[in-house]
Amino acid sequence: MSILVTRSSMPDFDEYIEEIKEIWDSHWLTNMGPKHKKLQADLKEYLGVENIDLFVNGHMSLELSLQALKMQGEVITTPFTFASTTHAIVRNRLEPVFCDINPDDYTIDVSKIESLITDRTCAIMPVHVYGNICNVEEIQRIADKYGLKVIYDAAHTFGEKYKGKGIGTFGDVSCFSFHATKVFNTIEGGAACFKNPEFGLELYRLKNFGIRGPEVVDAVGANAKMNEFSAAMGICNLRHIDEEIAKRKKVVERYRERLGNVNGIKLSPIQENVQSNYAYFPVVFDENVFGATRNEVCDRLAENDINARKYFYPLTNMFDCFNGKYNVDDTPVALHISQRVLTLPLYADLSLEDVDRICDIILNI
Repeated sequence: MSILVTRSSMPDFDEYIEEIKEIWDSHWLTNMGPKHKKLQADLKEYLGVENIDLFVNGHMSLELSLQALKMQGEVITTPFTFASTTHAIVRNRLEPVFCDINPDDYTIDVSKIESLITDRTCAIMPVHVYGNICNVEEIQRIADKYGLKVIYDAAHTFGEKYKGKGIGTFGDVSCFSFHATKVFNTIEGGAACFKNPEFGLELYRLKNFGIRGPEVVDAVGANAKMNEFSAAMGICNLRHIDEEIAKRKKVVERYRERLGNVNGIKLSPIQENVQSNYAYFPVVFDENVFGATRNEVCDRLAENDINARKYFYPLTNMFDCFNGKYNVDDTPVALHISQRVLTLPLYADLSLEDVDRICDIILNI
């Protein structure tokens, strides 16, 4: 049986059917209905945030959050991320300025941010990667010093805490993805967490056509609302999220036990003061020491019907759609890691026997 890089967590079929019965009774399918409101309230409590709004997907939470801040100029970010991060910036007619990553946890290298700030810089968009969180204190210090906004791409860090605080409480906005591949999913979905209620009003208008009231449309907006069926899936999945994370932890612990002391294999560090969600398991291969390249490992796993992922490769500053606009040599650490990293299969129901099989194949190359 094929082992995929991830597998969506889902509630029991009967639990989901019971949750959506009310939708059949009411015929309220979208437009911030009862399920949407319940999930919003449940997530606000679970994540420990002041304010939260739900979206059709995580990308729209990023893109519309940037738009709601009404910024112009440059946004400092990282190319070691999914396409959504960079595209949200570009689609807002802002200019991404790519900062390199640190070689330990692959988050933005805070020691290099200030050298990239110009009189056109308006914001920093750091990315929490693989469940590794950024240096939030130093990023906020820099932002306060230069009067910049901070928008976190928190797609990988649902439910995580840093020093006891929910990760969604940092920055001006923290945006989550609830895509089917994530630790917590609503099939498709996302959320933006924020402190400023006025910003929240602007964000709401942008996700709902600029509608302020039944007869008032005072802005030009998009349509980025979460539907009731997605919200119902989220309500169900949230009931079991702690159990799912605990299962993922066991998988990660077995991977660490098997691969943690192998020459030529580098694992992500266990971060201090971070309550992890065990979202991904990235492995970086040093071919000169390990004796095989990342691509060779990936191919060998594929031959055994095991699907790992070169995540993130290519870097976003290498995308064809930018036609060589950015110089990848400006982010050498990110380039180095992208050419050697492989994320191994990880999901709550992955058996430890399958983890051992994956590790055996890697170690026998």
